[in-house]
Amino acid sequence: MKALEEKIRKEAVVLSPSVIKVDSFLNHSVDPSFMKDIGETFYTKFKNEPVTKIITLESSGIAPAVMTGLFFDVPVVFLRKQKSLTLNDQLFTADVYSYTKETTNSISISKEYLSENDHVLIIDDLLANGQALKGMIDIVRDSGAGLAGCGIVIEKGFQNGGSDLRASNIRIESLAIISDMSEVTITFTEREED
Repeated sequence: MKALEEKIRKEAVVLSPSVIKVDSFLNHSVDPSFMKDIGETFYTKFKNEPVTKIITLESSGIAPAVMTGLFFDVPVVFLRKQKSLTLNDQLFTADVYSYTKETTNSISISKEYLSENDHVLIIDDLLANGQALKGMIDIVRDSGAGLAGCGIVIEKGFQNGGSDLRASNIRIESLAIISDMSEVTITFTEREED
């Protein structure tokens, strides 16, 4: 998605060779019109899948997931990183390590919102080492639901998350894949546009 790559080049801040800040349009402040384009792009990539539900992880994945859900006309459910008083013990859970925050979180989703009758599309904002995505995939499998694949807004292709998951025959569709980044330049993996 060339428009996304251009937005990253203009607005992203590279904090280190492995950490990128995209707060201005993705995970703190949201550009709704641009997010609508992202949702439509994910719909185009996965429209041949019988998606019944979209899941994501709070909170940065919610905006692209909701916009994608509009195009599919299916519910969007987000996994919680912290247990809520409103969530009971009927949960699917997985432990996920965050390299950025250097903490392990237990993510969860109510069994009320995910079942073997679902065919799930996972949407997430960033893919680096893949720990969050692996946790969500484990939860989908534990529920007995089918997995349509995973839509990622930005993948750090120089880290192993995407390649590990693809090697496990998980369908990953990333809208922008960063192959290298520094404070001066961000380089993307060249791909043919669909």
